[in-house]
Amino acid sequence: MALLKTFTDDRRPFTIKPLATMATHWTRAFLIFLASQVLSVNSFEEEEVPAEWVLLHVVQGQIGAGNYSYLRLNHEGKIILQMQSLKGDADLYVSDTTLHPSFDDYELQSVTCGQDVVFVPEHFQRPVGIGIYGHPSHLESEFEMKVYYDQTVVEYPFGKASYGTDGSETSHRQSYAPEETSQEEESVVWTILIGILKLILEILF
Repeated sequence: MALLKTFTDDRRPFTIKPLATMATHWTRAFLIFLASQVLSVNSFEEEEVPAEWVLLHVVQGQIGAGNYSYLRLNHEGKIILQMQSLKGDADLYVSDTTLHPSFDDYELQSVTCGQDVVFVPEHFQRPVGIGIYGHPSHLESEFEMKVYYDQTVVEYPFGKASYGTDGSETSHRQSYAPEETSQEEESVVWTILIGILKLILEILF
């Protein structure tokens, strides 16, 4: 018996494929769809990192439940800590006042179940303490942390303010000197004009 049966009508012939062939076709289509989704996710993750971020380090490790693993950051500037829990659930705590931050002593934190991201500002004192905590819900957690340096240059429209030794802000006088000079010149011109007008009025009257 033939596997493919052909029927005809008044318009054109058509065929009916067996179920096995159709199942194979849909299986291939589903696998192609899954592959495209994986590729799109990977490309999306790559696009998430801006071009101004420079990768400095990649740290991998594992931590037991309820334990801490500590790292020390010495690099200056704006730093981004991007940690992914490969297994279990690792949380991230950061501080510039202690080298052993914890969930009750920290400045910055990220405690998600997936990817944890912390932005370390430029003004943080170095070294910066980094604490990685293994959540008790898992016997062991594995993590991968990527350390990025943000080389974005921030431009200040009126110049960056300077600070004195007492912490008070002092502005750059050079930025405002031309405006102050022009105001003084205008006041001198008006004074001269008013004096001339008074002299003319005294002569006429």
